[in-house]
Amino acid sequence: MSTVETSRARGVDRVVAIMKQLHLARRPLAMRELIEATGAPRSSIYELVAILSEAGLLEAGPDGSIFFGREMHYYGSDYAVHNDLISRAHQSILALVRSHDETAQLCMLEGDKYTVVLSENSSRPFNISSDIGVKVPIPWTASGRLLLGHLSGDAIRALIPEEDFVLDNGKRVDFTDFLADVERAREQGFCCTTGLSHTFRYCMAAPVRDRSGLAVAALCFMTSRDTDPEKRDLMLDDLIRSARALSQPHRRG
Repeated sequence: MSTVETSRARGVDRVVAIMKQLHLARRPLAMRELIEATGAPRSSIYELVAILSEAGLLEAGPDGSIFFGREMHYYGSDYAVHNDLISRAHQSILALVRSHDETAQLCMLEGDKYTVVLSENSSRPFNISSDIGVKVPIPWTASGRLLLGHLSGDAIRALIPEEDFVLDNGKRVDFTDFLADVERAREQGFCCTTGLSHTFRYCMAAPVRDRSGLAVAALCFMTSRDTDPEKRDLMLDDLIRSARALSQPHRRG
């Protein structure tokens, strides 16, 4: 690779780093914070921010802090409209929230972490939810247990970092128990967990499958552990039906 090509590749890497840091922070960052977070030279960050701002991908606030620009919203909207699963799942989530007044989400794996792709909150003042795009350790979630059902125990061990088995409250998830949860979720076709990533959170998840039967996403309800069991049963039934409707027809042969 030539010096020019190497320089361009480095510039792309720094653009990605800027976007990633803004996403992780979920708030405008001062130039000083961006430079420190990316580790890139000051002059390079200033130049890239200027170029991206001119293109509408970034915007500067009155205090000079930097955040995503309006064009990013348009690109995100285009992706949601033209990605068939995302578009259909959004309508399913809205219907679930209207029916049960509980927070509903679409979740997927991203590398060795779990992330929320879509989320709609209930109308109540207190909601239990996770932020869109934030990466969460897989063992902390019901969805993660569903989405690993196609992997062997060795593959799961290799995928998940050891530290991710430690919950936010310091309690460790036993690996053998976790594998048993994955197997149970695969056999049941759904997964429910209590108090993993949040003491009072009850999470239920149902798989969205591709044509081969692989779980590529999960529809989830986030509710309180004190939610009436009869209501939870109704929610789970509706969640499973909705996930099946989003799944692609199974390919035979």
